[in-house]
Amino acid sequence: MVAVLQSSLIQVMVGAVRKGCKGVARDFGEVAELVVSKKGPGDFVTAADKRVEAALKEELLRVRPGYGFLGEESGEVIGSDKTHRWIVDPIDGTTNFMHGIPHFACTVALERDGEIVAGVTFNPVTNDLYWAEKGKGAFHNDRRLRVSQRKNLDECLIGTGLPFIGKPGHAQALKELHQIMQRTVGIRRNGAASLDLAYVAAGQLDGFWERGLKPWDMAAGLLFIQEAGGKFGSIDGEGSPLHSGDLICANLDLYPVLLDKLHLAK
Repeated sequence: MVAVLQSSLIQVMVGAVRKGCKGVARDFGEVAELVVSKKGPGDFVTAADKRVEAALKEELLRVRPGYGFLGEESGEVIGSDKTHRWIVDPIDGTTNFMHGIPHFACTVALERDGEIVAGVTFNPVTNDLYWAEKGKGAFHNDRRLRVSQRKNLDECLIGTGLPFIGKPGHAQALKELHQIMQRTVGIRRNGAASLDLAYVAAGQLDGFWERGLKPWDMAAGLLFIQEAGGKFGSIDGEGSPLHSGDLICANLDLYPVLLDKLHLAK
């Protein structure tokens, strides 16, 4: 396989992610000793979350001083450069991480003038690296990503996220599941939206939907899907998913079909 040449921007992001995740695989192997605190019912943060975000913040702002920063754990820093902002989730899939399930990722995106222009998502246990730059394609390690070409919902595997304790929307989620489950070969609730979106871009999942997401959950993944030839939008058609928090994505043929079925759940 021919190595894909990464731009200096992607190299900076990959370097920061790998540096920030140094030690995460060790932490994952010692989950019983993790220091864990509650943010709310069913919502947890680990010492590893805080440590990874702090390392990412330090490195990204060192190499691009003046850029803004939005992190799940530390919140927002307004930079002197108002046109650029890093969007970071240090460990997406914290519950998986805490339970010894190797399905979680560190994800970083760069927003320029309100548009995502670069993204990196990295699983430090499996060493799976997904990355994309606007107009230059999306990749899994060195392999170019393409969304699936399936057009019939009854052939499709669809990903989703479900609200847990303390989160609203349980009844709506069950209605949507009912509409999709009976028309597909399967539903997957993997617990890390950043990786689910990478799987849609790779054609492993044919589509995905979820409500109540945060920008750091999906910023990089939205670019992966766009660069892999797919389509994304808000379930209720209200602006960008980054602002609405409600996301649907699939290939161009499947997107309207999936959206139609979700609208039947209203």
